[in-house]
Amino acid sequence: MKERKRFGIVLPLVLLSYFMILLDNSVVFTSTVKISQDLHMSVRALSWVSNAYVLTFGGLQLLGGRLGDLFGRKKIFLTGLALFTIFSLLVGISTNGPMIIIMRALQGIGSAILAPTTLALLMDNYQGEMLQRGIDYYGTTAGLGASFGMLIGGLIASFTSWRVGFLMNVPIGIIIFILTSLKVREKGRTQQQSLDVWGGILSVLGIAGIIYSINGDSYRGVALLVGILSLILFIFQERRAATPIMPLKLFNDRVRVNAYITRFFIVGMCFTFLYLAPQLMQNLYHFTPFMASVAFLLMSVPQFIFATRVSLLAEKLSIAKVAVISAVISVIAMLWIVLVGVQHGFWLALAVPLVLVGIGQGFAMSPLTSLGVANTTPDIAGSASGVVNTFHQTGQSVSLAITVALTGSISSYAKSFNMAAVVMLIYAVIALIATSNIVRIQKVK
Repeated sequence: MKERKRFGIVLPLVLLSYFMILLDNSVVFTSTVKISQDLHMSVRALSWVSNAYVLTFGGLQLLGGRLGDLFGRKKIFLTGLALFTIFSLLVGISTNGPMIIIMRALQGIGSAILAPTTLALLMDNYQGEMLQRGIDYYGTTAGLGASFGMLIGGLIASFTSWRVGFLMNVPIGIIIFILTSLKVREKGRTQQQSLDVWGGILSVLGIAGIIYSINGDSYRGVALLVGILSLILFIFQERRAATPIMPLKLFNDRVRVNAYITRFFIVGMCFTFLYLAPQLMQNLYHFTPFMASVAFLLMSVPQFIFATRVSLLAEKLSIAKVAVISAVISVIAMLWIVLVGVQHGFWLALAVPLVLVGIGQGFAMSPLTSLGVANTTPDIAGSASGVVNTFHQTGQSVSLAITVALTGSISSYAKSFNMAAVVMLIYAVIALIATSNIVRIQKVK
């Protein structure tokens, strides 16, 4: 029997740092009530505890990925980790609303630098079967971070202070920083080239403008116009830049393009479900925050179990067909809610979809990560990683914002969630179409 090679220290450090980022993206949802009470924040101000993080995290990832290509993955990884750790501390000790909002925005900058570099480090340090296994673990982490964030957030909200959810990043971040400094060697090629500054500025304005136009408080029309114009100018800039932060050749491969589209909508569907389901449980089924977090074990446990089976299934089928299966399961999950209706109780209406969404996400993340960085060269590995993480993050933000905008005026919790399920079903169907395109393209090749 062939003995498998060991990963060493790089994979654990990458997975732990990536999990920490994703955890902070969702753990705040179950802490909002306590944050608003402690810091005396209005509902509108409270929304910016999440929005500020989303805007910087989503807007700067392309730049963060390219920085690793130009200046070395280890150096940029440590920079992002340091920023994330420092501002996690400052979020945790915030004394008022403006302080926590500003610190969350700065924490998002650290995440935007750190997230794409994690995947690029894997591509630098492993090859062949080892790389594929590493990407499988990375994809599993991408799926579990959000769902376990809800569970951990619920436990924190129920039994301790909301500050713990942020302060626990500090010792973990320090340990990762020390181990990375001592144990990880710089293997990415540092390119002696100039940074695409205008590309960075335009990408931030474009993505942030689009996100703000959906979930902002005022001047949303202006933000939408700025966002669209900035993205148009960004594409022109990337065509002419000597070292673009998002090389347009990444989109020459139709498999990668469809993987990006699938990730946008499948993650958007899941994140929207994660955001709305705890509120439904507490408002309609009268669950406590702790009960709601425990209920998410119905999603998290299957997600973990089935994520570990992706490699075996991919060997029998293909990673593209596994992605199709994940989309089909997601369609069934949302269709179940649409047909049954959440007014018929947790066990009949929501328990089965929780399990199905978990299975679908378990099957989705590893294949979509592999397909998103397929056929890339080392000089654009960081950029490819940035694009994968950008579609992941913006998929969450945009999908949730659209769903809330379409259903927010419905006063009934049951009717609002049932309508949201229709929107999430559309997301899942789009993901299914995109994954089917990948299978078709690969058959032609």
